[in-house]
Amino acid sequence: MLCALASGISLSGQDVDPFLIDDSVLQSVEEWAKENLDESVLEALSQVDRDKVRDGLKEIERRFQGDSVYDLGALKVNATSLLPILQQFEETEPLAEWLQTRLDYLDAADQLKQALPALPSPKPNTPPPTTPAVPPAPTLEQERTVWTKQLETRIVPPQAGLYLGKLKPIFASEKVPSEMVWLAEIESSFSPKAKSPSGATGMFQLMKPTAKRFGLSTSFPDERRNPEKSARAAATYLHYLFEHYGDWRLALAAYNAGEGRVDALLKKTGGKSYAAIAHKLPAETQMYVPKFEATLKKREGLALADLKLPKA
Repeated sequence: MLCALASGISLSGQDVDPFLIDDSVLQSVEEWAKENLDESVLEALSQVDRDKVRDGLKEIERRFQGDSVYDLGALKVNATSLLPILQQFEETEPLAEWLQTRLDYLDAADQLKQALPALPSPKPNTPPPTTPAVPPAPTLEQERTVWTKQLETRIVPPQAGLYLGKLKPIFASEKVPSEMVWLAEIESSFSPKAKSPSGATGMFQLMKPTAKRFGLSTSFPDERRNPEKSARAAATYLHYLFEHYGDWRLALAAYNAGEGRVDALLKKTGGKSYAAIAHKLPAETQMYVPKFEATLKKREGLALADLKLPKA
């Protein structure tokens, strides 16, 4: 069973998290951790720190893959405490780059949770409910508003200036709006060395199957760490996703959560839009799409609807 860290959650006692994810997700996260937490990387850490990082990353992935955005806020203290551990060594620095980029998800989730209306007090002599009340999911507009506020004073990532001039033409050459290059800020803060616990690598956080699908080597050298080559693969994938869905929000959701998951949800719900399936997507994806929208607005002054496909 997963370690619940310092969030006060007990998976077996009476203090049960009202947003607890079902057993199938717990099992899938255990399998994910076994397959993806690279022990050779964690060997740079002491045993105590290694255990803390392993448990911490499993808990982050569990909550990111759940469907409650509010559930992410409780990760903030623990995720912040992991950063200096990961930043100590060259071997674990790529994980630190990945985690650093995602800390604002936790801030945004906390703000959304704080904005929830207070639950009504139980009536006298009324037995407690058998299941905890689940608050309504935030609206897409609430999420966009929180991200806009988050980004109000955020400067452009320092590394962006090194790459924007080279990468925008690559996106345009793949028939994707050049402004979509800001996906690299969402994924890695423009860090070519960032690596997620699940193995997504590089500035555009490509998984091995996706990278290979679009012609990149993932061994030696790992071309996902090459800014230009990874940008071309990411742009080609985004072009495919936009052609498939005809909608940038769905394309972004599929880039983050996987096209198979998005396709399955659209089929199951009969939905035709991102809004129709948003709150059934993983919590990370629910935050990812409005974060990109706010970033695009901040960096380029554009909404997704304003994007124009480059002429052939």
